[in-house]
Amino acid sequence: MSDYILSCCSTADLSAEHFAKRDIHYVCFHFSVNGKVYPDDLGKSYPFDKFYEDMKNGADMKTSQVNVEDFVEYFTPFLEDGKDILHVSLSSGLSGTYNSANIAARMLEEKYPGRKILVVDSLGASSGYGLLMDALADLRDQGKYMDELYNWAMENRLKVHHWFFSTDLTFYVKGGRISKASGFFGTALQICPLLNMDKPGHLVPREKIRTKKKVIARIVEQMTLHAQDGLNYSGKCYMCHSACLEDARTVAGLVEKNFPQLKGKIEINDIGTTIGSHTGPGTVALFFFGDERT
Repeated sequence: MSDYILSCCSTADLSAEHFAKRDIHYVCFHFSVNGKVYPDDLGKSYPFDKFYEDMKNGADMKTSQVNVEDFVEYFTPFLEDGKDILHVSLSSGLSGTYNSANIAARMLEEKYPGRKILVVDSLGASSGYGLLMDALADLRDQGKYMDELYNWAMENRLKVHHWFFSTDLTFYVKGGRISKASGFFGTALQICPLLNMDKPGHLVPREKIRTKKKVIARIVEQMTLHAQDGLNYSGKCYMCHSACLEDARTVAGLVEKNFPQLKGKIEINDIGTTIGSHTGPGTVALFFFGDERT
């Protein structure tokens, strides 16, 4: 039993069962549907299928990050139990949560002398962030100290690749990421944008690819180009999707065929309600360890 807690935010988009099995604690973001607030608790309060169906039907979705007070409330029981905390946050390129966690940590270290809270900016999101957490859980289970996990995370967080594509431009237009005209012509031409996470942890459009079949081939090609050891990649690979499981399974099948040395089957998760409020339905994401992101 380690003397520290391994912690993250619900936006790591793993299942509740996965978090429990790996003994990873998480703090919930919040989102609202037509003004009613819910915790982003991995689909428990608001099932994912209902969430994305409501989005398609025009429900107004908004999100709120974990603030300083939330973190103080969340961290305190661990400290009172005599535990130190390694908390890994959602990318600072997407949210101010990393800063809130740091402020709460400094406040609580003054209140609980001798206890330590280390905070890491994951520079990642969704199940890519989850893939990083799973690697840290492996190190903890090998008996590594909290400081060793912190150093490893800082050295390796940019080696987690995040590649996304979307087959539905509706919420890119709604969120202001593309214009209405671009959305109209993109839909007419079956354009599927391919995006990835850059070095500062922002989600960046990389290519506009025509047809779903071609973007599926291209996202697998990106793994071929960037995965550790290329086609001999032997690490874990995670995926997630927003109400398009069959597309995710198609990608997973190609990856498992092309990368026969993968560590286990690909784990496919739902894109959670916080990230999903911005992507909308129709998004597929692929995550793996590779060369350092640029």
